[in-house]
Amino acid sequence: MTPKAIDVHVHIHDARARALRGSEARAGIEAQARYFRKEAADVSLDEQAEDYRRRDMLAVLVNSTDVTITGLPAVPNDFVAEAVREHPDVFLGMGAIDPWQGEPARREVGRIKELGLHGIGELNPARQHFYPNDPRFYPIWAAAEEAQLPVLFHSGYAAAGSGRPGGGGVKLKYCQPMHLDDVAADFPDLTIISAHPSWPWTAESLAIARHKPNFFVDLSGWSPKYFPAELVQQVNSVIPHKALFGSDAPSMPLERWLRDFDALDLKPEVRQKIMLENALTIFGRHIDVA
Repeated sequence: MTPKAIDVHVHIHDARARALRGSEARAGIEAQARYFRKEAADVSLDEQAEDYRRRDMLAVLVNSTDVTITGLPAVPNDFVAEAVREHPDVFLGMGAIDPWQGEPARREVGRIKELGLHGIGELNPARQHFYPNDPRFYPIWAAAEEAQLPVLFHSGYAAAGSGRPGGGGVKLKYCQPMHLDDVAADFPDLTIISAHPSWPWTAESLAIARHKPNFFVDLSGWSPKYFPAELVQQVNSVIPHKALFGSDAPSMPLERWLRDFDALDLKPEVRQKIMLENALTIFGRHIDVA
């Protein structure tokens, strides 16, 4: 049955997953929660599933790893796959890779598909310290393109490390969206999702979305109340088919994102595209629609 909406950017805050990352990772989680002005509370996957089920929505669980840079363990992709198997009516899932791992990362792309996951991400260049258009990483994007797995990249400002000494080692330069333009051009059959409004480079992500058919933007991580005016204007006119509902829940409370999105001055047909139709072009083959 067709859902009412698809949230393409949902994080796992389950206590079991957080325990797998260790106490040092917990400190980073707490700092990020302060950025969002909320507590770093654990939220079970069962709770998340029930929340989306009650709303008749689907949630795409994202996963990430920066083990090469930080040494911190990641949540295994198998954990995400198990969550999808336990709640197939509401969860789709994406798997994490560390681009610096080279050939093992390329092979993990195939394993992500074998696990029954539906994409790769969230890749976070600011935390992972890599430029997506570095040719060293092209074998990974080629593998994702061949596997027909969309890839989701963090773009713009990062909540991670915000306000910490040295930004916690997070380097914003890697998340300038224009680095993704090369990838979109060189891999035209690879679906790329640029996460967040991409501030302070919002115009870049909007231009790429307008120029490259395989490039989409998700609207996660910000309350829609604070979306840059050019973002609202562009998705409401020239690129209504390229914007995706993404909340960043539970870091960004889902209820708040939805309430503030409802208050935006958007055409009804554009609102429907953002909340559902555009995501169906990416994930629809994995969903039973009626």
